[in-house]
Amino acid sequence: MSQSRAILHTLPMNAISDRHERAQELYSILVALWPDQGPLLRYANCFELLVAVVLSAQCTDEQVNKATPALFAAFPGPRELALAPLEQVEALVRTTGFYHHKAANIIAAAKLLVEEYEATVPDSIEELVRLPGVGRKTANLVVSACFGKPGIVVDTHVLRTARRLGIAPSDEANRSERMIAELLPEAQWTAFSFAINRLGKFFCKARKPLCADCPVRILCPSAYSFG
Repeated sequence: MSQSRAILHTLPMNAISDRHERAQELYSILVALWPDQGPLLRYANCFELLVAVVLSAQCTDEQVNKATPALFAAFPGPRELALAPLEQVEALVRTTGFYHHKAANIIAAAKLLVEEYEATVPDSIEELVRLPGVGRKTANLVVSACFGKPGIVVDTHVLRTARRLGIAPSDEANRSERMIAELLPEAQWTAFSFAINRLGKFFCKARKPLCADCPVRILCPSAYSFG
């Protein structure tokens, strides 16, 4: 019996209706299955992670990981990227999609890091969201992965999966983040958001969720409701 099925087998067969209780059950199961508290993006430092997450908008982590080695070889830090020709950066990030906008944003973000933060990545969400192209998802990921602070990273996988599981019934990322924050203590935020990301990526897919194989289907009010 697989680990996920073994854990599922020990659960009571009645669905858990209370959102707080359900969130705690989900945390216990999912973090046991995916204990690695880190992004799937490849990076060597906080600056590389920041840029990679900006590039990951509407793009897979796998595709970003293919593009960033050449980008960081050409422009290894904020000072270099701040002076980079836009056309050259566009060519390097073209495969991530929306490359005109993304290239302009990461250059502008690098310039702000140089001008206001001595070419270092700040460690607070409030400062990070001042950077062009950086929203709360990116900021939460950077503060949690780079600085060890609690963060709830609501990307498309987390938003969709948390909604289907009934713990954050919202289509808006910031509201979903607040809902999850209300259900779990801060110490559990980071591990939970990375684990539920894996659930969404590998099981709770957008078009054809794999409900029959899902390790938490017994807790999901949406299970088997997709044609």
